Formats: sequence, structure tokens, C-alpha cells
Amino acid sequence: MGVPKGRRRIVVAVAALLAVGAVAGIGYRVLAPAEVVTPARADLPPPVTPAVGVIGRLPVAPLVVEGRLRVYAAQRQVYADQPADRRYRVTPFWSYRRWPAQLNGVLVSDATVVSRWSDGKLVALDGRTGKVAWRADGPPPGAGFAARRTGASVVWDPRGLFVAAGPDGRAVLVAEGEGQLRGYAVADGRELWRSGADAGCRTALGTTVGGQVLTLDSCATPATVEFRDVTTGTVLTRWRPPDAGVELTVTPLDCLTPRSRCRGLRTSAPGDETGRGWLVGAGEPVAAPTLDAVDRTLAGEFVVGGDGPVLKGWEARTGKRRWQRGDLGPVRVLAVGPGRLYVLTEQRDLVTLDPTTGAQRSRFPLTVGRDGTAWQPGLAYAADGYLAVERLRERAGPDDDDQAYFLMSEPVVLAAP
Repeated sequence: MGVPKGRRRIVVAVAALLAVGAVAGIGYRVLAPAEVVTPARADLPPPVTPAVGVIGRLPVAPLVVEGRLRVYAAQRQVYADQPADRRYRVTPFWSYRRWPAQLNGVLVSDATVVSRWSDGKLVALDGRTGKVAWRADGPPPGAGFAARRTGASVVWDPRGLFVAAGPDGRAVLVAEGEGQLRGYAVADGRELWRSGADAGCRTALGTTVGGQVLTLDSCATPATVEFRDVTTGTVLTRWRPPDAGVELTVTPLDCLTPRSRCRGLRTSAPGDETGRGWLVGAGEPVAAPTLDAVDRTLAGEFVVGGDGPVLKGWEARTGKRRWQRGDLGPVRVLAVGPGRLYVLTEQRDLVTLDPTTGAQRSRFPLTVGRDGTAWQPGLAYAADGYLAVERLRERAGPDDDDQAYFLMSEPVVLAAP
């Protein structure tokens, strides 16, 4: 006996609705905003003191946390492996994913890993476990994962994301985006202050070792540098270099982490091939003429730079020359750490110097296996006794794709100077 035609239509309609509902449910699960936290399932390894020399090579750029583990960035993921001196990247120790937002920047403050996402969300992770410490709404950065495949610019050079210590020693996170500047307590994510900045004409530059936020105000001419209290956002000082022109470019120098806790800055104007170097502290910046040249590096209270094949060191405040090295040949400064200056020779030897005396602490070829020395350095990073450097092809240009840009599939070399 057949099913009546009217009932058949009802059955077909119900089946169609159920199918649509199932597809919609699957689509929601796949496309809906999501967060996946995969915390560590084992104890954190103890800190190690790696042997001096090259450790290995990695496909992506690491951040070192407490000398114990390494943190990496992907388009929609922050993850870690361990121990810090592992020769290769291994299975994640912990992982944090978000969808559909993209990772925009990562920085480390002690054992806290702070991530910023394209929707403006700030997510702090316990670097030891990968568990979420806090979440906060921040100003959207206006960009997604703006990095090549190593992710170096997201972890080693994040834009609009800074940290500094307030007068009480507590760490403060500063985030910039969509014309806003906000401050947060790193300990719990509590918003401390916010400042409406005119988009396009007021730019956050970084933070100082004295606990101030540097912003460049070009909304009205002439351009002026603002020094804000990191705990309140209040402008403490407005400053311009003497005899500066209407336009001004400001670059932070000698920062503990990218653009954070900086000890100096360089100012320049259009057409100015050198600029002027300054030391920053509690009051207005202090001129440091030996820092004026663009190839000079600030390392604490000393300025280091090349004079042809001779590397020299000067006292930053007095300009007095303290040492020189003519045995290294032309070198390139890769990074600066506490009491350490890392330079690369033309033979691709990594030399670690004491910036106060020029004394050599270590020297070894920055090569892995049979990789050779036919490469040029890209971005570099130093922390907790480790140094990591991107290796680029000798003729790589900024417009090249990743295949033509990087030396190989594992372009980051990790070393313990």
C-alpha cells in the first residue's frame, strides 16, 4: 500500500529541513568563532645552560621563556615546544588556537605570553602551562598575520604592542589600534587607562626603561614627542629636539624587548642622512652625539659602531672612546643583550663582545651542518642566553616570495653565544 501523496510531500519537506539543519550545524561548528586550548600535560623542564655554539635550525622564529621553552607564532595559533636548547622543533608542549581571527603580535613578560589578534582581543597565556591567564578587549590592530612564514615580525618585531614597568615595578601592557591607546595590568588584564589618539597623526613608538610610553604627535605642526606615564596614560612631557624641522621621525634604540623598555632614541627629518641620538631617562632626553650616525648601536651606557674595518666603543654620555677592535674586519650588529653585543663577521662568525670593554666572550661559525655561509642575516633576537637569526638568500629582496627570500625550509639558526 503506497504512501498518500500529501503525506509524501510532508515527509520530503521534513527530510529537507532536517538536512538543511544538519548542514547548518556542521557549518556553524566549522565556521563559528572558536578557541581551542591545549595545555601542557607534563612538567616544565628545568632551566639549562646550553653549551656555547650553534644549537640547531628551526623553520619558525622562537621566543624563549625563562630559558626553558620556546614559543612560536602561526596565522591562528600560539604554541610552544621544549626544552629551549632542542636542536629541532618538536611536538607542541602546549598550544592555543583561535578562529577566525588571525594572530597579530606576541610578546613575553616574565612567564606571561601575551597575544594580540586581528579582532583586537588580547589573550594572555601562562607560558609554563599554556593555560589562559586572562582575556581582554583591546583596540583592533587593523591587520592580521603580517609576517612571512617564519613569523619573525610577529614575535620579534610586533607593532603597536609594548610592555613596561610602572613606578611600583608592576608590568603594564600597552596596545595601540584604531586611533586608541590603552594600558593593561599584565598580571590580570585589568584595563588601567585609555587614550583616544587621532588615527593617522598620533603614533605609539614604544616604551622606555623609565616606565614611559613614547608617542609621536604630528596632528599639529611641528611634530612633537610625548612621554606618557605607563600606569595612567597621562602625558608628562612634550619634547622636540632643538632646531628640529616641522616633520620628525623617531626610532627607539636599545630596547629590552622589541620597542619596549628602551634606553635611547634617534630623531631625524626628511633628507637627514644621519639624525641625532638621545638617551632617555626620568627627564627630557639627553643628547648623545656619538649615537648620531645610523650605523651606531646603543648598548646600555655605551655606543658601538664601525669605522671602516675597525669596531669602536664610546661612552654614550661623554663621547669618550673606550676601546676599539681592528681584528674583526667589517661586522654587522645583530642584537644587544644585557652586557652582551652580538656581531656577525663577513665570514659568518658570530662574535659576542662585552660592550663596555670590547672583550670577546665567544666566537664560532654561525653555520649548521653543511648549510654553508652564503647567506645574509634577516631579523634577529636575543634573550636568556640564546640568539636566533633568520638566514636569507644573498640576493633576497623585500618583494621576493618566501621561496626566493629564505635560505631554506629551516632558515632560522639558533645558537648559545
